[in-house]
Amino acid sequence: MLRGGFMKGDAVMVAGSAGCGKTTLALQYLVNGVKLGEAGLYVTFEEMPDQIYRDAKNLGWDLRKLEEESKFRIVCTSPNLLLESEGESLLDESFRDIQPKRIVVDSLSHLAMFVKESELRREAYRLIMHLKTKGISSLMIWESPQMAGGSFSVTDVGLSFLVDCIVALKPVEIDSSMRKALVILKMRGSDHDKSLREFEITPTGIKIESAFMNYEGVITGSPRRVASEKFMDLFRGAAEKRK
Repeated sequence: MLRGGFMKGDAVMVAGSAGCGKTTLALQYLVNGVKLGEAGLYVTFEEMPDQIYRDAKNLGWDLRKLEEESKFRIVCTSPNLLLESEGESLLDESFRDIQPKRIVVDSLSHLAMFVKESELRREAYRLIMHLKTKGISSLMIWESPQMAGGSFSVTDVGLSFLVDCIVALKPVEIDSSMRKALVILKMRGSDHDKSLREFEITPTGIKIESAFMNYEGVITGSPRRVASEKFMDLFRGAAEKRK
């Protein structure tokens, strides 16, 4: 979908409602980076390390082993500590120890609970630019509750313009079954697949499936089959009856 993946040094926002796969996608991004020789740093304000280790282990990723090999590290802290340290000093030790090329921040929406809107934009900008100067690619998680309904709005606090790429994840109900949709809303400086794709969380991570070709209105939360597909269903049903 990205015509080769995220560009090095870019800041990426992964937005979606709770339980739609944001953390899984973020961890998979870091694990894949390790396979390419790029150490990864996971900064979390929300989940305890043991929970992250456990969830990753269920997907076949041994994060403890990667940490022992200095290829990965989890930094569990509070938004207040990050803000008080101005971001840089809090992460400098990890930068020196493992020299990460990829970093995940989980999450900016949690950070937003501790600062005003204007301060959030300033802090996010400062952090993103600090990482860019070090040549570190970043993935920022943003929880967007409204995306659980009939909206594909990412944020309402003006963060979208700060990042180079926006990946939106959304649960959708189709034929009385809950499915997951992914779309690239923004990719600065590069062409990308603009279709709305289905994805699944498998025992080995996220797997991107084909586009929702036979439905319209998926983004709005009111998916319906296109007229041609309805006609084909009727045609197939009539053919079955004649047999």
